[in-house]
Amino acid sequence: MTPQDVETLFTRADGSYGFARWGRPIAPVVFGVEDATLRTVKGALEAVATLVGHQMAETDPELGSNLMMFFFREWEELLAVPDLDRLIPDLPALVARLRAADATQYRAFRFDNDGAIQAAFVFLRMSGEMAKLPAEALALGEAVQTIVTWGPAAFAETSPLAVVPESGATVLRPEVAAVIAAAYDRMMPAAAEDPSHALRLFARLRLE
Repeated sequence: MTPQDVETLFTRADGSYGFARWGRPIAPVVFGVEDATLRTVKGALEAVATLVGHQMAETDPELGSNLMMFFFREWEELLAVPDLDRLIPDLPALVARLRAADATQYRAFRFDNDGAIQAAFVFLRMSGEMAKLPAEALALGEAVQTIVTWGPAAFAETSPLAVVPESGATVLRPEVAAVIAAAYDRMMPAAAEDPSHALRLFARLRLE
């Protein structure tokens, strides 16, 4: 992995650099899944948080839950979720765009005054290839996607996950784990918009 590779991970669609990590303990809530899947999702979130030394919490003092994950079959179902339109601006228009694009996933973030992640909303439409994914892989993938704000090209061609041939277990790719761990180094800022941040991340990578 090169410094340019790291910079690409956090390059926005308009070409600018943008990075943010969580600035508070993560208090997740998951809608639309059975208890077994719920445990899998929360377990994946806890695993990634432990990797970077970040805290989990039962509740957020300000928001109650600050990471909300929704599993559903059709985008229109979101319009029936009470008060969701208060959390997601222009929800009907967003649902119309996602439906027209036949999208299977969408993430939205809120940030605090320091630019750190304050809350995240994850929407997963369980249809097509998405519905065929093992729960463990889906949960770990979403945990990775929400632990920092990645750019649109970060995993466009290569998944952040890999399968161990011997056991068939799904794991986080070592280079992705290294970037996330470096991002949560206590000497690193919670948010950055200067590409020099990528150089600082690269200097902290621990790759074997």
